[in-house]
Amino acid sequence: MKRRILCMIGLLIGTIFFNYSTVLANEENKEETKLAEDALSSVLIEQNTGTVLFDKDAHEQLPPASMTKIMTLLLIMEALEKEEISKEDIVVVSEYAASMGGSQVFLEAGEEMSVDDLIKGIAIASGNDASVAMAEKIAGTEEEFVRAMNKKAEELALENTHFANTTGLPAADHYSSAYDMAVMTRELLHFEDITNYTSIYEDYLRQGKENEFWLVNTNKLIRSYPGADGMKTGYTNEAKYCLTATAKRDDMRVIAVVMGAETPKERNKMISGLMDYGFQSYKTEQLFAKEETVMELNKIKADPHHFDIVTEQSVHTLQKKGQEEAAVTTEVSIQDNWEFPVKKGTVVGELTVKENDEPVYATPLIVNEDISEASVLELAKRTMQKMVKAAD
Repeated sequence: MKRRILCMIGLLIGTIFFNYSTVLANEENKEETKLAEDALSSVLIEQNTGTVLFDKDAHEQLPPASMTKIMTLLLIMEALEKEEISKEDIVVVSEYAASMGGSQVFLEAGEEMSVDDLIKGIAIASGNDASVAMAEKIAGTEEEFVRAMNKKAEELALENTHFANTTGLPAADHYSSAYDMAVMTRELLHFEDITNYTSIYEDYLRQGKENEFWLVNTNKLIRSYPGADGMKTGYTNEAKYCLTATAKRDDMRVIAVVMGAETPKERNKMISGLMDYGFQSYKTEQLFAKEETVMELNKIKADPHHFDIVTEQSVHTLQKKGQEEAAVTTEVSIQDNWEFPVKKGTVVGELTVKENDEPVYATPLIVNEDISEASVLELAKRTMQKMVKAAD
């Protein structure tokens, strides 16, 4: 059982009001806003809260083409965070990776390239060969990496996604949905480094060498749409033109997905319209910054005795402009049972944002340092201090 603890600070934010939008995907809204009319499916979500602002058949299973690489990049970023690989690691390209068709950065069998450069090859140029090379680096084979992709899809509760490869090349039983792509992207954006790659318009691999390769971002909105910083295009004959795009203005970031457009021009126009709608119709307010202290805990068996509970990600409200205001409160739930040691970053509870006392969304709370079990000597010392204090 978890015990409910009302935060003493920040729980009742009387001066901050907002109206939290629920899913706006009804036919009346579609007719009113005229968004993504020519897409097979589309969705727009606000990144911080995950709120769906608009959708059109967003859960329909469709071929995602190279947008598949969003999940590939997510697993790469997780491997970097876990220090299973580093950006400086050298990857030896296999014959299989070098044989990939479609979009590629023309890796050669036996060629050596850093993880950092291969991520560029995936994020900027949508390299199928780079994707497979990284999959083999992390999991040994592409097949094992794909198993990890599908496992991650299950963890994220993506009900309309299944992967057969790391690249998005046409394959049986390989599909996703606009909504699932948005959820994957939201998870990927937790790794702030990712936009350092996806926002690059052009770069080079093997710069200065005879086989120098010019990377040009397949997502042209990076250069033309204000605030655009990602994420991934896709195209096959079956999938048509697809794009998962991200853009940030001030403290608000939106994620827009379009699948099944007839031309890249139409795709980009629909994505721009979706993101325009998000920025023009909504605004956000920050309640807590990333890793901001929410409360302090005292655990008799913990070393240190006192430690902070912090937000894993920044916490925001979302307000639809011009709508009636609502009071915002937050509530903290912390686990009862603790087993030490606890590693820094471990989730130990959650913070729930409420609107008029109704839960809207929840975000994880973590410890911001390693917590070990106090020694017998330390426990005895604390007991004596407590007895002395009581005697006073």
